[in-house]
Formats: sequence, structure tokens, C-alpha cells
Amino acid sequence: MGKETILVTGSNGLLGQKLTDLYLQKEHIQLIATGKGMNRHPSKEGYVYQEMDITDPQNVREVLEKYKPSVVIHTAAMTQVDDCEFKKEECDLLNVNAVKHLAELSSELTFHLVHLSTDFIFDGTKPMYTETDEAKPLSYYGWSKLEAEKMVVEHAKSWSILRTILVYGQVADMSRSNIILWTFNTLKDQKAAKVVYDQFRTPTLAEDLAMGCFLAADQKAQGIFNIAGKDYVSIIELVEKVATMYGFSTENIEKVSSDTLNQPAKRPPITGLNIQKAQEILGYEPHSLEEGIRICLGELN
Repeated sequence: MGKETILVTGSNGLLGQKLTDLYLQKEHIQLIATGKGMNRHPSKEGYVYQEMDITDPQNVREVLEKYKPSVVIHTAAMTQVDDCEFKKEECDLLNVNAVKHLAELSSELTFHLVHLSTDFIFDGTKPMYTETDEAKPLSYYGWSKLEAEKMVVEHAKSWSILRTILVYGQVADMSRSNIILWTFNTLKDQKAAKVVYDQFRTPTLAEDLAMGCFLAADQKAQGIFNIAGKDYVSIIELVEKVATMYGFSTENIEKVSSDTLNQPAKRPPITGLNIQKAQEILGYEPHSLEEGIRICLGELN
């Protein structure tokens, strides 16, 4: 038996790099990591890196026909929520059109598509959304990700949609920060910061999300699954937890309501994702928030 080929889009991102880490440990898998520009992962051995522009249909087809993956894990997306409000055409290209094309190719070239989605498809009026709850996005980003889900369902024959939430983690070459790194550095340097008390989430460690992707790909699991952390906290509670764990003062942290931040895109206030289905069907079991924070900050492997 030859190795199974798995192709990952967006491999230079946080999740993409964690997937590279994970698949490098799987000797039965041939990983094709794809992204824009140079490969940012520190390890260059044991897998193939291929430049690919997810918004160029011909380029995507050529790469997929060349490597013939049995699974594509699609992590590439425009995720800057406020940018999506102002750059709607760019958002459509990346978050909707590219997904439609991938979904169509998945039927034509017969690969299983694992597509990443978000809690921002919800309006944020209740905690712990399940996979069957009605989606009502508040932002253009949320709308684009919901449209992408529809494209997967409509055009792909074999697919998993993985919804995740507030992903955090650390890799050697970071293109942008995340909630835990920002919190740690802000508290360590005793910088003044405004932190919202009225947004609630189930923060997700990037390594756990990568494992969720692996499980869905490995089982070619059909349907929608929530892949998130197990601890439900407000953003201010998250900041206070990091402060307690590392002995930092919170005297420069000001608790504020979301309304005072005047962000261009509306955020769903109360979400959190119920992971019971993923636990029961995929065997997904995330770390606790405290373990996740320590892994993110390099204390635990």
C-alpha cells in the first residue's frame, strides 16, 4: 500500500503549521502543504510544500490534478473580521468563490473536503451552540463563512465542515497574534488595555483544532462538527486566568462593554460551541484551557 496523500491549504497560517507538525508524525501520510509565498514552517523535510493561489481556479486545479489527494483540509480564508466589512470583493473571492471551486473539484476529482468554519455564523444570543442551531451572522465575515458552508453542502459529495472558535497558539513564524499571546504580553509589560466583559467563548488551542481536522480527515467523517475548547469563559475571565497563572497584575486592565470599542464589524456576544458530537463520533478530546495556555506559551509539549 502506498501512502495516503493529504493536501492542506493555508499551510503558512497558525492552523496550517500545526497540521504540518501533526502530519509529520504520521508515517503513512504524504503531506502536501500549500500556501501563498515562501514556506514559513521551520521544518522543510518529510513533506512537499507547493505554492498555490486559492483564488486562482486554474492554479488550484493544476495542483490538485498533480498530487491527487484523497483529502483536502481547507484552512485558507480571510479571517480579519473588520477587513471583511471594507474589502467585500476580496472576502468573496477567498471565503466563498474559492470554496465553491474546491467543493466542485472535490466531486470531480473524488477527494474528501474538510472545510473550516466559525462561530461567527451565529448571532450570539445563547451559549454553547450545537451543529443544528440556526445560523444568523452579524458581520460580512460571518455571512461569507455561512455562504461557504452552503457551497460545500451543495457541491461536494464527501465533506466535513468543522466549526471552530477563538483559536490560539504559537508557531515559530507568526503572521499575526492571538488572544493568549496578546494577553500574556500585555500583562507582562503592564500595558493599559481595554478588555470586554460581555463576550463569551470556548477558546480553542490550535493543536486541538489540528487534531480535530486529522480525525475528520482520517474518518472521512460526513457532516458538521464543532471543534473547540471545553472551557466556556468571558474574554475578561480569560485575561484574568492568564494573570493568575503567571502572577501578573491586572490593574492596567479596564473592563469595558463591546459597544465602547466601536469595531466596524459586529461580534456575536455569547457563543461557545458544544463539542459533544465531535467527542462521540470523532473521538475528539481537547485540552483544558489551563493546559492549552501552558502549551501555547511553550511550557508543555
